[in-house]
Amino acid sequence: MRTTHLMLLSALAVGGALSLSTDAWAGRVRVHGGGTAADGAQVRGTAAAGRNANGAYVRGHGSRTDAAGNTTGRSGAAVQGADGGSAHRSGSWYRNADGSAGRQGTASATTAAGGSLSTSGEISRDAAGNVDGARSTSATTAGGASYTGSTTVQNGSVSHTGTCTDSSGQVVACRK
Repeated sequence: MRTTHLMLLSALAVGGALSLSTDAWAGRVRVHGGGTAADGAQVRGTAAAGRNANGAYVRGHGSRTDAAGNTTGRSGAAVQGADGGSAHRSGSWYRNADGSAGRQGTASATTAAGGSLSTSGEISRDAAGNVDGARSTSATTAGGASYTGSTTVQNGSVSHTGTCTDSSGQVVACRK
């Protein structure tokens, strides 16, 4: 538990450093920790951040493996460009001793000009090897054209749907 708190405090310190003006602080920092939790699980994590005249970033990840061999993890990152564009992502995953595994995640981005993107999805495999998952994505240009789509995989079969619109909102053929 103490290791988890240390990693969280380190991540907060890294994030706090990014809130300083670019003139006050530029450079990179990275913190890594690991150890054994009170229940015997192995934990580890890393946080990193950097900032210069072109923008800033912060990212981190951590994992926990219990005595049975089941592992879970989380990660996240954010970037900010000097021009005002930004992006964020987060996710989590697991891998169990029985062979099952999965992950889920989200991401979003915004351009300085006003375009945007968001996506989220998840996929899992059971102990028998069956895979199921889905992802949805939407994007809009600064001019107002957009794409919305989703992809699913179930029992080995993949399907996709997508719709594109022009800047006036009229449905148009999506470019490949």
